[in-house]
Amino acid sequence: MAATSPTPTPTPVLTAERILEATEEVLRRHGPAKATVVDVARALGVSHGSVYRHFRTKAALREAVTKRWLDRTSAALSGIVAEDRDPETRLRDWLRALFEAKRRKAGADPELFATYMVLVDENGPAVGGHIADLTGQLTEIVRDGVGTGAFTVADPAAAARAVFHATGRFHDPGYAREWERPEAEADFASLVELLVRGLRSR
Repeated sequence: MAATSPTPTPTPVLTAERILEATEEVLRRHGPAKATVVDVARALGVSHGSVYRHFRTKAALREAVTKRWLDRTSAALSGIVAEDRDPETRLRDWLRALFEAKRRKAGADPELFATYMVLVDENGPAVGGHIADLTGQLTEIVRDGVGTGAFTVADPAAAARAVFHATGRFHDPGYAREWERPEAEADFASLVELLVRGLRSR
């Protein structure tokens, strides 16, 4: 009886998501200065032309991987916005989650975090969209607070932007080195308390 040859394993379909995952790994290994489309293609076992069919330029690929990184934070925070809880608690939890997400990224994978700091500087549109998304989420929470009478601001969007910028020290990557200071937690708690009190004041 003739031996049957094993069925060949099908080659995974090359998708934009697979390319972005490989790009992230290449960036982690080589850093942004040395990571190229050819490196990404080699990691995937495809030609660099196959990568370019999904991302027309190296800049487009770098912008997409930056957006993917930022979107993870936005997606996690959006769940807090949608919760059926009082707005003040959601606001406190949202600010805490933002701080912890940024601090975790900086501490858990410092090489990749440093790489993304470079990419973020390159990609104004991705960063601008991320900030707009985050302030939009904050606006929704503040607006809910105005609706329930918990907050008394006249312009929820303006108040949300003010809260976002006031807390920048605890989510702007430029301040990452300060996040592990012993007093960082107390400073964060004091600032949030002050901001919430301001939103409540009549």
